[in-house]
Order: sequence, then C-alpha cells, then structure tokens
Amino acid sequence: MLTFTLAPEPEEFARERGRLLFAGPVDFVKGVVAMSGLPPADRVEVCFAGRSNVGKSSLINALTGRKSLARASNTPGRTQEINFFTLGDQEKYLVDLPGYGYAEAPVAIVAKWQALLKSYLAGRTTLRRAFVLIDTRHGVKKVDDEIMSLLDKSAVTFQTVLTKADKVSRAEREATIEQVKGALQKHPAAFPELVVTSSEKGDGIETLRAIIATLQ
Repeated sequence: MLTFTLAPEPEEFARERGRLLFAGPVDFVKGVVAMSGLPPADRVEVCFAGRSNVGKSSLINALTGRKSLARASNTPGRTQEINFFTLGDQEKYLVDLPGYGYAEAPVAIVAKWQALLKSYLAGRTTLRRAFVLIDTRHGVKKVDDEIMSLLDKSAVTFQTVLTKADKVSRAEREATIEQVKGALQKHPAAFPELVVTSSEKGDGIETLRAIIATLQ
C-alpha cells in the first residue's frame, strides 16, 4: 500500500528556483475551446483541475503574485476554456482547466467543456503533472474521483492540493487529510505527497512553486 504524506518544505535551491520562475514573466497565451486550438506541445506544462468553486483561480493568482491573472467568479463554472499561460520567459506552460462538477450553465455547454477537459488530460504528451485541487472543507467527492480515474487511465501523474485550509479548524483539516489519503489509495497515478494551501494566508505557496519549477 502506497504511503501518502504531506509534501516537505522545499530545499533552498528548489525554493529559489520556484521564486525565480514565478517572479519572471507570466503571460496569458490563449483560451482554447477545442483540441485543434491547443498551442504547440513544445515545453513542459502543468495543469490545475478542480471542482467549480474550489478556489482554483485564487490559488493560481497567489502562485503568480498577480491579483487577477486567473478569473475568479462567484458563479461556479464560469470559465469554459482551457487557459494557457507561459511561466518564466516561456520556460513552461501553466494550464488552467475549466472547473468540473456543478455549474450554472446549460447542460449542453457543460457537456462540451467536460469533453474538452477529458480530451486534453488524455492526449497532451507534454503534460508532466496535473494538480487536482480538493476543498479542505469537503474532501474528495465522487466527481473528483472520476477525474482521478481519468488521470489513472491516461497515465498522467497527479498531485493533490488541498485548498482553503484556513477555512477549517486544525482537527477538521487533519480529518480531511486522512480522508483524502484514503481516497488516493486506489489511484495508481497519484503522487504520494499532498500540498496543503491557503491562498489568503500564503500557506503552501512556496512549496507548490518549488515543485512546479523543478519538474522536467
């Protein structure tokens, strides 16, 4: 049985690489609504996936130090495109995927962007790691499990990132961490280290930057 742990504090060289990568240029490239519109697969990319309203936009903004790089919305499911950003003099792509799960949008539109999400995850050869965001208040839900299973089938390594950790008590946070660890046991593509974050407090941001910066 695989042992899941919390990601350790990054070593100094990794921390510095992360700082430099995200202190450099972060530019929006394009929003993609079909696989034919994807930019060339010519560099390492990482993607962020999560249920609607999990705090994905806030986390990306915290990582990049930009207040409105990723569009946050009070309406779940507003982002219907795969949004590509270049990091650090175009060294890597950071990819913001459309939120999955509940969305206040017509069923046909929801189905279209869910299909795009699945096609991207299954077919992007330069995707080194997917970061699957889990709300610390709620833990792993059925829809999260479905995305994790898709990543298993696609042989895409994914790392779980707990968001909004500041919104719960320490006991509740520990309980969620244990629930997530249990849910990950059946997913062979799961990376064994979890990252616990708070976009508001800055918790886990340096760790996540270092992980992204050192992926090859």
